[in-house]
Amino acid sequence: MKALEEKILKEGSVSGNDILKVDRFLNHQIDVAFLNEIGIEFKERFKDVKVDKIFTIEASGIAIASIVAQYFNNVPVVFAKKVESKNLDKDVYETQVYSFTKAKNYSVKTSKKYLNEGENILILDDFLANGRAALGLMDIVNQAQANIAGIGIVIEKGFQEGGQVLRDRGVKLESLVVVESISNGKVTFR
Repeated sequence: MKALEEKILKEGSVSGNDILKVDRFLNHQIDVAFLNEIGIEFKERFKDVKVDKIFTIEASGIAIASIVAQYFNNVPVVFAKKVESKNLDKDVYETQVYSFTKAKNYSVKTSKKYLNEGENILILDDFLANGRAALGLMDIVNQAQANIAGIGIVIEKGFQEGGQVLRDRGVKLESLVVVESISNGKVTFR
C-alpha cells in the first residue's frame, strides 16, 4: 500500500534498528480518514473471505478493527483484553502473549460469549514483529473452535520472524506494508 509507505516515511520515526513509531497517525493519535483507507484496503484483500467477526487485541488494534468492520457489513469487533477487569465474564478463553514493544508477557482473555464454534474470524492488528500476538489470537480462535478467515496486519516487520511463522502455518496473511529494514534512522520497504 503505497500511501501507507508514504505516510510512514512522512510521519513515522524510528528508534534504534527495530522500533518504528507511527503514533502520529495509527496507534496513539489516530488519523481517522487515513484509517478509513486502510479499511478499504483490507476489504479488498479479504473480499473473497467470509467474515463473521473481526478479532484483535487491546489497545492499538481496536480502532483499526472498528473501521475495517464497516466494510464487512458492520460485523462485530471482539478484542482480547490484557487487563483484569471486574466486568469481564468468568467463562473466558485465555492465552499468553509476549509483547515485543513492552518486553513482557500478558495473559489475554476473551469472553466465551463472543467467539462461537464455526464462525469465520478475521484477525487484525497494527504490527507484526515476532508474531506472538497473532499466535495468541489464533490460539483463542482455535479454543472457540472457530475458523481463522485470515490475518490482516497494517505494518509487518519483515526482518523479524513473525510473518514467516504465520505463513509456515498456512494462514492467509495480508500485510499492508512490509518493512525490510530499519537502519541509521531509515526505513526500507520490501
